[in-house]
Amino acid sequence: MGKKLSTCCKGGSSPYKQKESQYNLTAAIQYDETMSSLQHISEREPMDDADYDPSTNPTAGPLFLERFENNVKNLNKNNVVGFYRLKRSSSCSTIFIDDCTVSHPDFKNMIKCVSMAVYYHIHSRRSDVVLDIFDERTHPLDKNMSITDVRDPDFRSIYRFMRTLFGAAQLSSECAIITLVYLERLLTYAEIDIVPSTWRRILLGSILLASKVWDDQAVWNVDYCQILRDTTVDDMNELERRILELLQFNINVPSSIYVKYYFELRKLADNNDLTFPAEPLTESRAQKLEATSRVCDKNFFNLRHNLKRSSSHDSIPFQRKSLAIIS
Repeated sequence: MGKKLSTCCKGGSSPYKQKESQYNLTAAIQYDETMSSLQHISEREPMDDADYDPSTNPTAGPLFLERFENNVKNLNKNNVVGFYRLKRSSSCSTIFIDDCTVSHPDFKNMIKCVSMAVYYHIHSRRSDVVLDIFDERTHPLDKNMSITDVRDPDFRSIYRFMRTLFGAAQLSSECAIITLVYLERLLTYAEIDIVPSTWRRILLGSILLASKVWDDQAVWNVDYCQILRDTTVDDMNELERRILELLQFNINVPSSIYVKYYFELRKLADNNDLTFPAEPLTESRAQKLEATSRVCDKNFFNLRHNLKRSSSHDSIPFQRKSLAIIS
């Protein structure tokens, strides 16, 4: 019996099955290498200018902050004395806070911050490219304005213009932040800068668009004609239409963009001594803040409590009776 040859082999060790399994393994390796070499669809897309647009990209710094830093560098080159101002510090135990928040910014100070941002846009401009629709020499907002008398406006002139429009149209302080977002998006898309002959019409068009998108009670174009007596409804309609075309009808402002511009405006205000009205923290205000915090914590707890949690099949607690083997 020991000298007889046997042709039996161990189950599962057939040479045909070995070749088949080897082929499947090779094909799987080649498939994985092919998949790893493929680019994702986002990687195949070319780099878009929108990645550098601060009005759409939350990680990109706003344009007005860049213009402010350029202005600081120019002042340092000219050795301006007294540019670095002293900051006052409080050594007492009193806490000073302001009522300006992201959802409810202070009206007067937010108008000042946006006016300061527009001021740096004008004074730190890189080019003098002008589109005809924004040029007051061909589309004047004030007929008494001299065509030759076009000079860089000061901060107070910009603030007065914005305060007049926002006060007469009864616009909110949040609308001022949206105005700045649209303004910088317009400058990015149209590849222009604000010059002395265009700043009022660009700012007016941005306010006009922001008031219709943000506020529940939109202001009609004819209402702006009553504020600016020398303008016509047709001119306002054409200005709005051209701005929408230059923006490519992209009027969406995410919450991340809004919050970014809010804090950057506060940073600009701090650098230019535009202090927000701060008052000592009294007992009643502290209780009000504590009550508001409790409401927010309660809402956050309820939100987490209502979330549906998923569990892995292996972690489900039950007693197994038998194991099924699939061959």
